[in-house]
Amino acid sequence: MEVGTTTATLEERQQPGSEDSNKDNAGRGPTPPGGPDSKSQSGKPAPERKRSRNLSEDRRFKLFSGTANRPLAEEIARHIGVKVGEAKLQRFADGEVYFQLLDNVRGVDVFVVQPTCYPVDQHLMELLVMIDALKRASAARITAVVPYYGYARQDRKDRPRVAISAKLIADLLTTAGANRALFVDLHAAQIQGFFNIPVDHMFSSPVLVSYFRELNLPNLIVVSPDAGGVERARHFAQKMGAPLAIVDKRRTDINVAEVMHVVGDVKGKTCLIIDDIIDTAGTLVKTVDALCANGAASVHACASHAVLSGPAIERIAASRLEQVVVTDTIPLRESAQKLSKIKVLSIAGLLGAAIENIHLETSVSTLFS
Repeated sequence: MEVGTTTATLEERQQPGSEDSNKDNAGRGPTPPGGPDSKSQSGKPAPERKRSRNLSEDRRFKLFSGTANRPLAEEIARHIGVKVGEAKLQRFADGEVYFQLLDNVRGVDVFVVQPTCYPVDQHLMELLVMIDALKRASAARITAVVPYYGYARQDRKDRPRVAISAKLIADLLTTAGANRALFVDLHAAQIQGFFNIPVDHMFSSPVLVSYFRELNLPNLIVVSPDAGGVERARHFAQKMGAPLAIVDKRRTDINVAEVMHVVGDVKGKTCLIIDDIIDTAGTLVKTVDALCANGAASVHACASHAVLSGPAIERIAASRLEQVVVTDTIPLRESAQKLSKIKVLSIAGLLGAAIENIHLETSVSTLFS
């Protein structure tokens, strides 16, 4: 079979003499429990090998990345002191994904970083193929680290004869071989219930709250752009010590929204809109218009996932928004990087700490206490 010209090699080979250059003696995995080395010379069982708190020295830990957000994976790796695992990802001439692990993962606790952002289906298929390869290479545990969960907005039957795609993706990840999953700011927290494997749901709020506390915006009020985001906005408002307002929104079609009215007093105040996703920015700019029409002094916005599809960049640029703050769960396209109104905060440290805690079997919830 010939492989097409589109090639994405995930990591250059490690230097000779490095920890994994010999691939565990020509691919031989660690001796399984009960093997010839499981007892000491005295006949007593050998003590169980503990996971090292220094992940750079822990041969039972590996971090791999797809092509969706390689910079985020590399930054996570730097935070926890490891290298991104060595693998080869290529595409056949017709677009089929070909993935090969170049590191031995037998008996290893593996984490795969891959948001399912644009192009969603391509990156989702990459993730599924990577998980399948890890499963067939006898990884001890596979954790899918999905900073942005595509199809999350299709989480229920809101109209007749539609799919619940969020559930379908959960089934695909589990069937591929994922043993647990790590997400950031799911569109609906109930999506965790679609999985029959452990799910860790992270929030970007610690990073965003810290940033806006430093800004110390005067006369601040936090705004939810719709009724569905009230819980998220209320939590943010409590952290900021600010009041809460809600914009009543009626959606007429996919990616089309009509803002009705503002619930709460925003006159003369600095408004901070909180959302999980900015897609076409239609909801965002109409919310800004509604707030300004009700006397808001200035409007800022923040969101976890900067999808920014279609006319989003143009809409934000032409709006009365002072600033839009997003995280790096999704890499910004070039036009968004050039827009001075958009600021990106990194959640690599937060994800790195969560990955480390999961590997060491310690609490993830402590990261938010």
